[in-house]
Amino acid sequence: MKQLFVALVLALSLSAAFALEKEPFDPARFAELQQAGEVVLVDVYADWCSTCKKQQAALAAYREANPDKVFHILSVDFDTEKEWVRHFRAPRQSTLLIYAGESQFWYSVAESRPEVIAAELDKAIKATM
Repeated sequence: MKQLFVALVLALSLSAAFALEKEPFDPARFAELQQAGEVVLVDVYADWCSTCKKQQAALAAYREANPDKVFHILSVDFDTEKEWVRHFRAPRQSTLLIYAGESQFWYSVAESRPEVIAAELDKAIKATM
């Protein structure tokens, strides 16, 4: 019983460590951030997607390691927001798009390697400086 309790506490602390601040996708907010020249990562995800969970962990680790780097995450629910899934031409959940200002900077499907995601965010952030 004690081992089960320890495992549960560990699982809860890991999920809290991977909590990630995101906003639901809103076209007005997206346009506002683009016009302001901000870096925006559009995250097309599904709650049931294991690749999406890996991406969320990579993004949370990046945010934690780089608290001074400003970027915004707008999330599109693959299952319920089909209009925006089509708009961003996301062939499936786990699609990531990075915009630097009004320009699309990066597009990826199923990329979950933390070093690749971090490198692309770094490039986009540098491009807006």
